[in-house]
Amino acid sequence: MRTIPSETDLECFPSTDSRERFEPDAEQFRVIAGEVATRVVRQGKGPDILWIPGGDATAEYWIDQFRLFDRDYRCVSYDPRGVGAAESPPPPWSIEDFASDCACVIREACRPPVVVAGLSMGALIAQQVAVDYPELVRLVIAMGTAAHITGFTRDWMQAEIDFRNCGGSLPPVFAACHYAAFAYPAQALANDQIWTRVRSAYTKRFGERDAAMLVAQWRACLEFDCRESLATCQVPVHAIGFSEDIQTPPRMVRAVAELAARGTYHELEGMGHVSLSRHRPQAVAELIRKIIEAEPPGLEHSP
Repeated sequence: MRTIPSETDLECFPSTDSRERFEPDAEQFRVIAGEVATRVVRQGKGPDILWIPGGDATAEYWIDQFRLFDRDYRCVSYDPRGVGAAESPPPPWSIEDFASDCACVIREACRPPVVVAGLSMGALIAQQVAVDYPELVRLVIAMGTAAHITGFTRDWMQAEIDFRNCGGSLPPVFAACHYAAFAYPAQALANDQIWTRVRSAYTKRFGERDAAMLVAQWRACLEFDCRESLATCQVPVHAIGFSEDIQTPPRMVRAVAELAARGTYHELEGMGHVSLSRHRPQAVAELIRKIIEAEPPGLEHSP
């Protein structure tokens, strides 16, 4: 593996809104392992928290949480394969592939074992990293997650895959409205200031989305199933559900905690799938801090 500094990649995703950009002192570099080159962003001082983006998202996904944690923790995130500046072999991919990439980032950019936090697809990856590389993980914080995707969520994601495979595309502003409705609760979307920020970010994010890469990421999520492996994984798994989440309803998230050998379930009221960004990041950060501070550091996990 190689780590290569880069001075330009932080400008790959320019925004007119300063709240959507990393701080000027954020470090930027690439981790290269075989055919995979991963753009990594690191900011702050202290114990490491690795933040894994969800589907269709780059490291910028975690800007709000970086700002809430970087005084006490060193925050690290990256572009998963299929988005941003990531380079990898072509799909199909599995969540195991994403977990292998993540493990490389932990080894090269962090001081393991680390706290691994993820949302949505990022939470699936976090669970797989804990299963496959327990020596690298102090604890997992899996938000808006599942051990295996079923029901409405599965049908919705498969419908999106089929739509894209048939050549379907959404106009950028329509895409922003469509995906925002799955990401935020009504009370957030009714707030004009929040909606203005979400609309700007989502119009760019989904209006420029590569359909083939979206399909590749979402298919990996649908094929994911860690129900059996969670039962023997000794890494603490904290599953956080959001009461207004229609992508991964609380019952689906609770199942992860119930399946995990050392699982704990938490639920935040009045929040949707992506309320940790732009809506109520402080409330999510407060819970994450409590979880981290309550877990004894330096525990060894049996593989």
